[in-house]
Amino acid sequence: MIIDRELELRELQALLNEETPQLALLYGRRRVGKTHLLTHVWPSEQTFYWTASETTPLQNREQLIRDVSEWANEHFDPQDYPTWRTVFRLLLDLRIPEPLVIVLDEFQYLGEDSRNLAAVASELNAAWEQRRAPRPLVFALAGSAVRVLEALDSGGAPLHGRFAWKGELRPFNYWYAAQMANFRSSRDRVRAYGVFGGTPRYLAAIKSSRSLPENIAQLMLAPRGEVRGLVETAIVQEQGLREVAKYQAIMRAIGGGFTELNQIGQRAGLPTDTTLRDKIERLVDLGYVRSFRNLGAGATVPFRYRIADPAFAFYYEFVSPHAAALERTDPDYVWRIAIAPRLDPYIGHVFEQIAEQAYAQLQLRYNLPVVREWSRWEGSDRNGSPLEIGIAAPLTDGRVLTGAVKWNSKPLDASWHFHHLEAIDRLAASGIKWAHAARDARSPLLYLAAGGFTKQFLSAARSSRSEVYCWTLADVFKPARRKRAKTP
Repeated sequence: MIIDRELELRELQALLNEETPQLALLYGRRRVGKTHLLTHVWPSEQTFYWTASETTPLQNREQLIRDVSEWANEHFDPQDYPTWRTVFRLLLDLRIPEPLVIVLDEFQYLGEDSRNLAAVASELNAAWEQRRAPRPLVFALAGSAVRVLEALDSGGAPLHGRFAWKGELRPFNYWYAAQMANFRSSRDRVRAYGVFGGTPRYLAAIKSSRSLPENIAQLMLAPRGEVRGLVETAIVQEQGLREVAKYQAIMRAIGGGFTELNQIGQRAGLPTDTTLRDKIERLVDLGYVRSFRNLGAGATVPFRYRIADPAFAFYYEFVSPHAAALERTDPDYVWRIAIAPRLDPYIGHVFEQIAEQAYAQLQLRYNLPVVREWSRWEGSDRNGSPLEIGIAAPLTDGRVLTGAVKWNSKPLDASWHFHHLEAIDRLAASGIKWAHAARDARSPLLYLAAGGFTKQFLSAARSSRSEVYCWTLADVFKPARRKRAKTP
């Protein structure tokens, strides 16, 4: 079953319909489903799929020759292919003129370091440039060392400009995660996303025969829980990361609620310098951490950081602090006594991420305006009173979308709407430029409330603006409508 990869599936399949060889590049962090996608895109009888090992280039080269010999049912002696160029020529000339797909996964292991891998890529480029008779052929490179694979198409790289297709796989959003964690209750589907995130491998461990609390206790809380083990070893296994202990310390600091660079460095025991910033940005690139700052903040305002992946946020919020107790206490009991009472406030933060994802998911259904930047604002007004705007997003047409996100159980009354309008007025009076546009009656409002709204709320909101969206859980789990193509 292919989930949330339909676009990649169609585009990769289309490559084999071309009459000339096509080079493709796919990368993404571990466990996001690259192998599953690449082994289900093309017909198996036309596809040679091979995964490199973390060993020497010589051993990988010899093993590749042995494996392709077995797959093609032809005898190829590794001694006859002493260089990568000869290996790539062999692969590109297999089964002429039949359609053929060659997939080399974990391509980064073909070189011992970045310089050596560039030499391997240069050998592939030389073989690729050799003149051959046209035929349908896809040569796909894949791997989990994100920056290493990205660099294959960077300016000056041997393969720059050669790729007919390239893409990065990311974890699922809440909508697609719910297809794997398809609990009957919409609230439980949101909670499952908040605990397990959108990594397909983590979601695949969920047992439909168990309740959500049972899955959480057995998979995430238990000392030998399957998903807990994957989370705890993810940074260790991430390709291309050196000084793993420092990355783990950074993750633990951010997961502990330290959001500013200086705080993170102090908590992690690392100097606050460009090296620390580079490591954090690397975690941002991989999708483990996200950077944020208030909408409208100047370029000199430093970013703050939070854990981006819900599975890791849950781990640092609940599992790590209770690690000692979980070693000696039944995980179901720890869940009931120590974690379940605190889960919904945590899910409230995850629900804000879901609001952004839902906007993209429902954009076609509701003909929503195009967002230029999704953000929020928190701080104090000119009088020093705390103020928070959960949704603050400038639109491409010059308006500003604002609103609030509530993980509520009872319907919101009209006071929440008036509180939001008052907050916008206070921001505008405090000199925040975008707030003036947000006050305009033409700027839309978006409210997402898990427990819905009272009639008074809906009446007040819709009478204050011409464009108001009030969404509940039922709305965010509706499938997006596909527009029919117009008949010419």
